[in-house]
Order: sequence, then C-alpha cells, then structure tokens
Amino acid sequence: MAHRSRLAGFIIDCQDTDSDSAAAFWSAALGLRAAPGYTEDDGAQYSELLGAPANLHVEVQRVSHAPRVHLDIEADDIDAEADRLEALGARRIGFVKRWWVMEAPTGHRFCIVHMRDPDHGPPPSNWA
Repeated sequence: MAHRSRLAGFIIDCQDTDSDSAAAFWSAALGLRAAPGYTEDDGAQYSELLGAPANLHVEVQRVSHAPRVHLDIEADDIDAEADRLEALGARRIGFVKRWWVMEAPTGHRFCIVHMRDPDHGPPPSNWA
C-alpha cells in the first residue's frame, strides 16, 4: 500500500528512572531544553527534549527493561510501514499503545509511530 515514512527521532530508555531526572542529565549533555515530563494513565513517564537538529523528536522515557537508545520511524500508515520493513527482514515484536515495536535483522529494536506533522521537517519517503 502506498504510504510515506521517515526517521522521527530517538528515544532514550531509562530503566526505573524518573523521566524528569533523566531528562535533566540528557538535556544538559545534549544542549537541548527539557519540556516538563508527563505520566500517562498506565504509569508510563515521558520527557521531551526540545530543539534537536533537523526537527527530530528526542524523548526520555522511563522503562522497566535495560537502558538503551532506540529510534522511531514515523509513517502515515504504520501497518503498511511494518509490512514494508518485514519484507526487508525486520520482525514485529508487538503492538504497544499506538505503535509497532519492531526488531531489525541486526537485533536492534525500533518503533513505528504515527506521523506527527508531515509538513515540518525533512520530506518523508514515498513508498508504493
């Protein structure tokens, strides 16, 4: 199915660490401004780091798994993008809240999220 996608940004997964505390470090380390964090109904915590180059989304999140950094790919059709990436050798790990968690053939985890603002940032790639 025809759709568009592009690199959305990077998520800094911080194991059992309050997202605001983690964001304070990463904000200073990267020279980005930390927006106030928020907690979702399920207890998940997120803090966005503002001002990243190329309009990339950079966010700190509290997780229960080992700390890591993963990338997000945004798409206007996340199921079509998951299908496309599976054809390239990736595999679906599971659907979480609003996004697909995927694993590349190299073992790296990444997410496919809904495209936030297709008119800002680099133009997305068009896939037939």
